[in-house]
Amino acid sequence: MLQVSKLLPQGQGLAPVLAKRAATVELDWDVRQKSRFAATDSTGRALGVFLPRGTVVRGGDVLVAEDGTLLRVVAAPQPVLRITPCSQHGSAFDLTRAAYHLGNRHVPIELRPDHLQIEPDHVLAEMLRAMHLTVTAQQAAFEPEGGAYAAGHGHAHDHGHDHAHGHGHDPAHGAQEPQDHGHGHGHAHPHPHGH
Repeated sequence: MLQVSKLLPQGQGLAPVLAKRAATVELDWDVRQKSRFAATDSTGRALGVFLPRGTVVRGGDVLVAEDGTLLRVVAAPQPVLRITPCSQHGSAFDLTRAAYHLGNRHVPIELRPDHLQIEPDHVLAEMLRAMHLTVTAQQAAFEPEGGAYAAGHGHAHDHGHDHAHGHGHDPAHGAQEPQDHGHGHGHAHPHPHGH
């Protein structure tokens, strides 16, 4: 079994030709959220992946095995619900509204300019249809935003947070917030800001 313990976000630092030549490993969203998992690459090799806790693997990332082998991650097609504005009366604002309501439920959402994608959920599908959106079941790669429910983009690099690090008193909530966020971001729970 090939041991993998390093991840290069989007192949950062690698010559593109090296990433292109690498064997691939196709993983769905459920697996890509885990920091420890077994997989098989495109050449049939068994992989044991042990990444830092809180790491989220994205399509296009490159895994590096202990022997230096490079493995390009492909986001596997999986069942998703594609949400689009109603063709007759819909607008882009309808997608904004849908994203807001889904975000309030802490649902992982893939945001695109012309559609949203979520994992299948018949209750949410009904809610969205009631909002006059078109909801279609599809097989597609799923790359949700990393915001509220995961560690940024899921990688151990700076996430560009621009909130104050003193935190202290939050007048909107009338309570003290924790002082230490440990900005390595290993948490997988909703971020307290804005909820």
